[in-house]
Amino acid sequence: MLFVGGTSFLGRHAVEQAVAAGHDVTVFHRGRTNADLLGDVVEHRLGDRATGDYASLDGTERWDAVVDVCAYVPRHVHQLADVLGDRTDHYVHVSSVSAYDPARATLADDIPLYDDPPDGSEDVAEHYGPLKAACERATAVRLPGSAIVRPPYICGPWDPLDNFTYWARRMAEGGDVVVRDASAPMQLVDVRDLAAFLLRCAVERIAGSFDGVAPFAPTAAVLADITPPGVSARLVEIDSGTLKGAGITLPMMLDEPNDDLVSSRPGASARAAGLTTRPVAETADATRRWDDERGRPPLVTGPTREQEAAVLASRGAR
Repeated sequence: MLFVGGTSFLGRHAVEQAVAAGHDVTVFHRGRTNADLLGDVVEHRLGDRATGDYASLDGTERWDAVVDVCAYVPRHVHQLADVLGDRTDHYVHVSSVSAYDPARATLADDIPLYDDPPDGSEDVAEHYGPLKAACERATAVRLPGSAIVRPPYICGPWDPLDNFTYWARRMAEGGDVVVRDASAPMQLVDVRDLAAFLLRCAVERIAGSFDGVAPFAPTAAVLADITPPGVSARLVEIDSGTLKGAGITLPMMLDEPNDDLVSSRPGASARAAGLTTRPVAETADATRRWDDERGRPPLVTGPTREQEAAVLASRGAR
């Protein structure tokens, strides 16, 4: 099994699960994060998709399956397909629910994707969703019969973005907690469950497109579920304009037209194909244990307690 990008977060969990299941694993990556991950049992091949350096994958060897967790622009898919040729039996591509076009969203299991970004742009920060959609179309053309998996927010240990870690840590602290809309749907997936589904798709050669999601619930319910027993927390809704004025971005709380439809995917096809998901409380407990083990550093995302206190005080004054 070949993993393209497999040493940071989702890829790391998938690689570790693949090794534990007894698969022979090769990982293609840049060598910048966990370059020696499971080095005694995993073969590492270094390269760089940004520059098109796939030289370490040249040759005649075959892989039963390829799991690609880091294709962000369609060029990545085309170049990998050129390198692999017919040297794999199955390809698993990790996309995102962000590939869906919210303007045309419905609650159907599969809805229209974004159109390609304008002028062939590869600006991922500006066109993340359209570029992921373009990657899916490239996959369908160059690697037909693949599995395309669209996760929402991926949560759990080793998350480099701290989106869910913010909420796991914040709800454990209790008190007044700033949210945007407590009734808005919140949807995520535990990284370990998603990794297991990717492996299932690879091993069983499952084809098709799937929303790799856990069941959604109102924000208030999700945050209540991840609050440790004995901790008292009260959600305080603050409108998006006030939050923006205070320089606050709340992780996992979207605020665009039809975002609710992209944050409440049914996921029926994925469950029928074998995706199983654990309760969000388990994800929060594992995340907090990992956060403690790493020393609870400053978070990459989310407001500080001082920012939160200031916006709460301002609301009280008004």
